[in-house]
Amino acid sequence: MSDTKNNKIIIAVDGYSSCGKSTFAKAIAARLGYIFIDTGAMYRAVTLYALEHGAIRSGMVDEEAVVKLLGDIAITFRFNPQRGASDIYVNGDLVEGKIRTIEVSNCVSQVSAIPEVRHKLVAMQQEMGRRRGVVMDGRDIGTVVFPDAELKLFMTADPRVRAERRYRELRDKGMQVSLEEIERNVRERDKADMSRAVSPLRQAKDAIVLDNSHMTVDEQMTWFLDRFAEVMARQSR
Repeated sequence: MSDTKNNKIIIAVDGYSSCGKSTFAKAIAARLGYIFIDTGAMYRAVTLYALEHGAIRSGMVDEEAVVKLLGDIAITFRFNPQRGASDIYVNGDLVEGKIRTIEVSNCVSQVSAIPEVRHKLVAMQQEMGRRRGVVMDGRDIGTVVFPDAELKLFMTADPRVRAERRYRELRDKGMQVSLEEIERNVRERDKADMSRAVSPLRQAKDAIVLDNSHMTVDEQMTWFLDRFAEVMARQSR
């Protein structure tokens, strides 16, 4: 149940990679005055740290080496007024831009499948959401991190559409990538996320599906606000 003192809830946004989960979750948080927590960025941050410290070489993840690094990693978020969103820091260093590279994307599913990594980050996420009034996106928020979340969304979109979105995002940042490489990465990440042994990507039984393949940002927000109103009406009964 939500905290009756602040009448705020936990909103879990799960789904496939490159569905715009983070962008949508940020918009929801801004609209409601909630706190946004980008869990995907947290797994990317661990992956980046592992790459920079030799625990990943030539795309091969040394799980034992990654686990040994976990005690050295402190992840924090700081609001950036210029972006109107929070930036992620590892041990005090800004890594917001570094975690979005294709190199990190190619390894993050392997790193996030390591039980010790998930245990550490899930504990951090649960503490962040303890007071509710948060919007959290990821792969297992509604199933593992906050199975009692009052509103759970599961986002999906056609893989080709997702690849095109990711391609435009990376090209806008000046990165030289091919659409074929991005689509291959999207499909490989889907397979890895759904088949991993620990906290695989799956839709919570009480999650509401949002297929945004052919929806504008405004249409998605209108759809969400209707669902949010329904949940809040139930909460007030």
